[in-house]
Amino acid sequence: MIELRISGMTCASCAPHVQQALEQVPGVQSAQVSYAQGTARVVANPTTPLTALIAAVTALGYHAAHGDASPDAGNALRQPSAPAAPSSSADAAEGPHIAIIGSGGAAMAAALKAVERGARITLIESGEIGGTCVNIGCVPSKIMIRAAHVAQVRRTSPFDEGISVATPAVLRDRLLVQQQRRVDELRHAKYESILENTPAITVLRGDARFTDARALRVATPSGNMRDVRFDYCLVATGARPSIPGIPGLQDSPYWTSTEALVSAPIPARLAVIGSSVVAVELAQAFARLGSRVTILARNTLFFREDPAIGEVLTAAFRAEGIEVLEHTEANQVAYGKGEFVVSTGQGELRAEQLLIATGRAPNTCGLNLEAAGVTVNTQGAIVVDHAMRTGAPTIFAAGDCTNQPQFVYVAAAAGTRAAINMTGGEAALDLTAMPAVVFTDPQVATVGISEREALLGGITTDSRTLTLDNVPRALANFDTRGFIKLVAEAASGRLIGVQAVAPDAGELIQTAALAIRHRMTVRELADQLFPYLTMVEGLKLAAQTFSKDVTRLSCCAG
Repeated sequence: MIELRISGMTCASCAPHVQQALEQVPGVQSAQVSYAQGTARVVANPTTPLTALIAAVTALGYHAAHGDASPDAGNALRQPSAPAAPSSSADAAEGPHIAIIGSGGAAMAAALKAVERGARITLIESGEIGGTCVNIGCVPSKIMIRAAHVAQVRRTSPFDEGISVATPAVLRDRLLVQQQRRVDELRHAKYESILENTPAITVLRGDARFTDARALRVATPSGNMRDVRFDYCLVATGARPSIPGIPGLQDSPYWTSTEALVSAPIPARLAVIGSSVVAVELAQAFARLGSRVTILARNTLFFREDPAIGEVLTAAFRAEGIEVLEHTEANQVAYGKGEFVVSTGQGELRAEQLLIATGRAPNTCGLNLEAAGVTVNTQGAIVVDHAMRTGAPTIFAAGDCTNQPQFVYVAAAAGTRAAINMTGGEAALDLTAMPAVVFTDPQVATVGISEREALLGGITTDSRTLTLDNVPRALANFDTRGFIKLVAEAASGRLIGVQAVAPDAGELIQTAALAIRHRMTVRELADQLFPYLTMVEGLKLAAQTFSKDVTRLSCCAG
């Protein structure tokens, strides 16, 4: 028999919740909880750790200590009643109790940083541990894109005159096994294993809803309700595919990226509705794996970016046989006999499968945010400031559920800074030099602001565009598709933006980000040493165009 002292119960109805939590701990045979006496008597296997019992109670927002512990022993897991600094030395040593809703990039980064700073965490997850990126986003999509790239290189390359080509046999089912194996490996290594081996983090399965700005109610998979009180809470619930209201669409078996990434059959004909990152990445991947692909873009590809980006990528796609229908909007979808019929203003499009890739919507609608005083914008995204604070002093948010850019590295950085701020520190997220990469071929990479954005902001600019036929690495690769564009502030010459469409553009953009971060001028960038026959050398050459004619320079010109 193990006896625990329980504090923090406010009424008799708290006792059943504590009892239920204790009985769910592996090895526990039974538990009796008394509200009047403030105790719990637990019958458990000898191997059941005391820390597991205490953690189960703590996860509900109550406090527990072994029955033999004295009040001054420092063993009781206390929770301050307000988010102010703890008032006792025992509390100060323990740190705040932070509830985190979600387990993706933002949630994990926040949890680990908060633990590092002395907090204890209750991490609440209703789905797969790891969130979107590792399970159904970045990782599987990049594996698929890489496989498609290998298939394309075997099929055709600039060196076909000297290296015989071959038509690859794409065994999609085997590729999927390989893809899922790597996803499982990374999820276990980077998420599940870390959670299992971090005692200060308690994982609670279920759907969470706010009851007020200091408490959550969690519906567990078994149908029970558990109340979790906290000093601070981080909402990191991510986002889901956004589905447009096209008549007939909901009655059809359309794909989102989630279904597309795990589909074994490669459709003979694939229609893609969308014009941004997910749409173009998956469209090209499926085309290279054997589909005949048509993209329906309501405007043009990447119409919010520098116009040259969409133009170059569209030309590259069409050269591969991908049909890009610009200024084309689907106004009705019908499905029958294994075929989609998409009606547009320019006629009908028929396809074996339809992929919807029109953006992502924040997962916030089921959280009862209004009960906690948290504000969302018209898209349902939680509005946060540079410190990840919401309108409620005790609640922070990070990642794709907020009004910040939807990139996993932004989410992780935001989560880390939120954790610092929830544990007494002060940290802000500066997105001035945020790089972004689209993993098409050629890749698209940007950082800072475009020429158009600068002009809208009242900044007079001086810009230069270097086509890749001026970059030695591109010439050696016999692949000169694309460009590198530098945007500078006219008065100072300071670099404020870079846009690139190039093979491996994602590998050069971080150098540009550092240049912007350190407020370098284009002249200073042009004076730096860059290794010859690298794609990143294109940044130096682009910077030199502000003062020189690079076509008249020798190789390795300094």
